[in-house]
Amino acid sequence: MMPSGSQPSAKPAAQSGQDTSPSSQPDAASPVKVRATVSAPYVILHGHFYQPPREDPSLNRIQRQPSASPFHDWNERILAECYRPNAFARILDDQGQVVRIVNNYEYLSFNFGPTLLSWLEQQDMEVYQRILAADRLSAERLDGHGNGIAQVYNHIILPLANERDKYTQIRWGIADFQHRFGRYPQGMWLAETAIDAATVIALVECGIRFVILAPSQAQRIRPLGQSEWIDVSQNQIDPRRPYRCFTPDRDGYLDIFFFDGPISRDLGFGDIIYSSYHLAERIQSALRPVREANLLQEAPLLNCATDGETFGHHKRGVERTLAYAFSEEFPRRGWQVTNYSHFLSQHPHTWEVQLKPVTAWSCAHGVGRWSRDCGCGGGGGWHQRWRQPLREALNWLRDHLAEIYETEAKAYLRDPWLARDRYIEVILDRERCDAFLREHQSHRLSAEDRVEVLRLLEMQRYGQLMFTSCGWFFEELSRPEGVQILRYAARAIELAAEVSELNLEEEFLHRLNKAPSNLDTYKYGDAVYRALVRPSLISPHRLVANYAMSSLFDGMPYRQGGSHGYVLDQVDRERLQLGASTLTIGRVKLTYPTTREEHDLNYAVLHIGGWDFQCGVKSFAGRRSYEQLKTRLLSGSHSRVQLILTLQDLFGPEMYDLNALADEDRQQMMRWLTQDTLTRLAQLYRQTYLDNYGILMAFRADGLPIPEELLAAAQITLNQRLLASLRAMEMEEGKRDHLMELRAIAQEAEQLGCQLRREEAAHTLDRLLHRGMWHLAHAFEPETFSEQLYNLEEWLQLAADLRLPIDMDRLQELYLTGLERQISPRCPAWPQKECRDISADNLHRLLQVGQRIRVNVSAWLRHLQPQE
Repeated sequence: MMPSGSQPSAKPAAQSGQDTSPSSQPDAASPVKVRATVSAPYVILHGHFYQPPREDPSLNRIQRQPSASPFHDWNERILAECYRPNAFARILDDQGQVVRIVNNYEYLSFNFGPTLLSWLEQQDMEVYQRILAADRLSAERLDGHGNGIAQVYNHIILPLANERDKYTQIRWGIADFQHRFGRYPQGMWLAETAIDAATVIALVECGIRFVILAPSQAQRIRPLGQSEWIDVSQNQIDPRRPYRCFTPDRDGYLDIFFFDGPISRDLGFGDIIYSSYHLAERIQSALRPVREANLLQEAPLLNCATDGETFGHHKRGVERTLAYAFSEEFPRRGWQVTNYSHFLSQHPHTWEVQLKPVTAWSCAHGVGRWSRDCGCGGGGGWHQRWRQPLREALNWLRDHLAEIYETEAKAYLRDPWLARDRYIEVILDRERCDAFLREHQSHRLSAEDRVEVLRLLEMQRYGQLMFTSCGWFFEELSRPEGVQILRYAARAIELAAEVSELNLEEEFLHRLNKAPSNLDTYKYGDAVYRALVRPSLISPHRLVANYAMSSLFDGMPYRQGGSHGYVLDQVDRERLQLGASTLTIGRVKLTYPTTREEHDLNYAVLHIGGWDFQCGVKSFAGRRSYEQLKTRLLSGSHSRVQLILTLQDLFGPEMYDLNALADEDRQQMMRWLTQDTLTRLAQLYRQTYLDNYGILMAFRADGLPIPEELLAAAQITLNQRLLASLRAMEMEEGKRDHLMELRAIAQEAEQLGCQLRREEAAHTLDRLLHRGMWHLAHAFEPETFSEQLYNLEEWLQLAADLRLPIDMDRLQELYLTGLERQISPRCPAWPQKECRDISADNLHRLLQVGQRIRVNVSAWLRHLQPQE
């Protein structure tokens, strides 16, 4: 979280970027390299990139979050606004055309939350790989010192964690970093930069060399070897050097960088980040001459830190500011863009620091923001008296989970707590599970034993996730962040009951009853839990009911759990049509890969019609029992009432309907159920449009307003034709007839004044353009190059004719990749010699395509002018 507040700036993105610098624009053909000189000032900009884990514990996938609209959820939105734009940051010319693309992570010092990187790895491998590559490339530039540093695993406040959790969080963060970046991290980002003496000791013992803190966290400093301390408790510490913080016994130490507070605040909450020139001028003002004798031989250091989401999410478009600053503005001033470990390798310590007892960067009261009603994060007259009872309830639950874990796990594992620390290996790679169990087992484990061990370890994993700091950060317990950590607690309670038969929920609710909500709807935390947490827990029977109702409709997509969520295998299925009703009987095997537990279940679902479903689920009791169940249901199928009574008799009174589905699955089902109705209506509208086409044109010719009913028929029909033609063109992209049909539709819609569904149409054309540009970048074929160019030209023209909002970013990225990897190697001596496999005419056409997607290709075109 940012040091205070998290409101995005209202400054428009159009005012963002590098063009406010008085310097001229760069030449696309000659990128400026960062100059490295011993005496040059060092500049470090650090981005703390983090999102809390948002996956539903029962489904292991993120449910739709309407507040993130038009995106599915906040992770997707911030990926689109921040993580991806920084991986492909634009350098623009003064016409707004792309000159080149910069991977900002190559120059930013950064940390990424492990749970965020896990999500990114699944959702956008391209961005994920750019982040990993940035660390590698920065290490090549900076004598082996990469930009990436680790983070405590799921962003818990370490001073508030018990000793065991403190070490697990650090070790899991280190292991996650090693797994992804292939090296041991020298530095670690602490959640909210929260630190105390015990945290320093733990970091030192785990091999972390440095951390980054706010200047307000320092108490006093002194030169190494001297006895007199200098008080800096009022933010007076000089951030231009690192400091050594010794453990109480002085046998170990941690190096600490204090970021420049004023400039870091300006990055997060001011306007300097909207202009590369203004950003550089602000930094220049801090690079004042160093007077201290022991720093006369050193270059000055300017280091800033802020939420990475500032760069593009909170402040739209400012990733371009960074790209230009790193590539042009900073090198022009002779500055070295570096990172903390590289600076440490160049400059030995000369000062030590003592920290205040317990501090964090976003709370003026130590770590009160995550433990009591200290006033931080409040507003609007709302209290935060719920914070302390919530913390106490979770601490109570943690301790009981620990007792259950130790008691039960020692029957299977040689060292249960060592196994928990190493369990991160399995979290990162489930294929490692068998080897992990063999390494830690105290004796040979049966299949049932392994399930128990994995349940215990998963219980501990959720016991970590329930302390994610965001649950306390804001003003109200019932916000999504608070509900999410309670969902993790509920899953841990559920697993505890499975391994020990102890039900901790009742006492946990009693303790939550002491946490007052600001909303009369809930009043206390136990009501929040009952209303927003308990209904989200999805049992195996409910999962199968979800699947059973979805399986009634051929072609309806069924979404299984996220990676390692759950797997459903259909063993048997029989379907019977009963007039307008449908009966389906089946058997499925449900497996949870994380714990390896399996459930063999029967189901029967009756769709009476419309929204009316009756579904029963129970455990498979053998082949004979299953066949008898089918016989009874089928024998009573002549009467709908009798069938419902038989269902209730066979499966018990607890039947499932659409309300049993998770919200997003229920909404998908509702959309699916309306398809037949919509199709019938569309046919009626189409016929109405065709029957009245002449009348419509007559109204238009005489300048009369078209009746709303007829205009609606025209609009619906033309949009259907538009989408159908686009889908056909996508399937048969070589055919030209579709282009003519699409242009005719656009002309007809314009004549009648109909609004086309352009965004939906743009998605299809985006896919076609992306596919064609991908072939240019990664699968260039000289024999088909001219045809591919023709398709790209026609599709781009079609997008212009239909005024479709095409996603230019991906096209620009692929286009520039194609120029670099495919075209330039084929034109090594161009324009003196012709390009290999590419005619001058096709090269010219390709460059015109670049112009159409707003890529600056002027350097290439200048050489083609004489040939025109």
